[in-house]
Amino acid sequence: MTDVEEYNQQKPAKTSKQHNILPIWGNEQTMNLNPLILANIQGSSYFKVHLFKLKTYHEVVDEIYYQVKHLEPWERGSRKTAGQTGMCGGVRGVGAGGIVSTAFCLLYKLYTLRLTRKQVNGLLQHTDSPYIRALGFMYIRYTQPPADLFDWYADYLDDDEEVDPRAGGGGTTTIGTLVRQMLIKLDWFSTLFPRIPVPIQKQIEQRLAEHNRQTAASKPAPNFRGGSGGGGGGAGSAYNPGRMDTDRREHDDRDRRDYGEVDRYSKDKSKRDDRDRDRDRERDSYRDRERDRRDRDRDRDRDRERERDRDRRDRYRDRSRSKDRHRRSRSKDRRYR
Repeated sequence: MTDVEEYNQQKPAKTSKQHNILPIWGNEQTMNLNPLILANIQGSSYFKVHLFKLKTYHEVVDEIYYQVKHLEPWERGSRKTAGQTGMCGGVRGVGAGGIVSTAFCLLYKLYTLRLTRKQVNGLLQHTDSPYIRALGFMYIRYTQPPADLFDWYADYLDDDEEVDPRAGGGGTTTIGTLVRQMLIKLDWFSTLFPRIPVPIQKQIEQRLAEHNRQTAASKPAPNFRGGSGGGGGGAGSAYNPGRMDTDRREHDDRDRRDYGEVDRYSKDKSKRDDRDRDRDRERDSYRDRERDRRDRDRDRDRDRERERDRDRRDRYRDRSRSKDRHRRSRSKDRRYR
């Protein structure tokens, strides 16, 4: 076998390896995390001491299995935001930290390992814990290009495995619902996901609506059984409107709310953009005022320094004149003696 033939046979393997490399979208230093959350992660003893010892992907996955009990960025009751507004409010997560959760510490630990495509898929399809899967979906949401999000999530939109993302419990939902929220909502408890450009967001909404239509069309028609006198209420009934699945009803309501009323979503997003522009204008105005204040202080200090220099020159001139008068006076005294 010639060297050229051997090289040509090795080329597909190299392409496959390159395909397994997962690019990072956005800020590679921060993983697109909120700065306050990132600072608390990097400063926590759990991340610096305990997680520092974990060197492999499988060790981190085992740690997720044993330690992660919710998906919020802060531990319950550790973050105080009462009375705070604007950029210090609960949505942005700026200005008031707390005890950062093990979930976000482990999410950032996964990022430091620079996961491959195969490893991320391993998280999404893990069978031991729904929190392992959920952190995989969050890893994608924070690090992958917005245009690729739907392709990542498409196979899991109707996943019915249950997970409780709320600290303290009481918010049980399904993986499918969680994935849909990541696609259409920026808010994630007391922080925000990276923004999705408007054109890509519209494409996601259209593809979600199409998926919902296909799912509804593929459902079998309800089969009423139990006889004419049973009214569908007997033990043998296969369908009973009184026992409609709560999760499915909430799921359908959310679909109508989030996907059927695109105009309202656009209006809400426009309001958020207006608030962001107002906030930017306020910040620019504050910076201008600070710049003017610094200029005034600098001018005042310069004037004071000039005044002090003038006073020093005047005092020096007065002392020199006084010495000259004293010298002339002594000379006169010597002449008249």
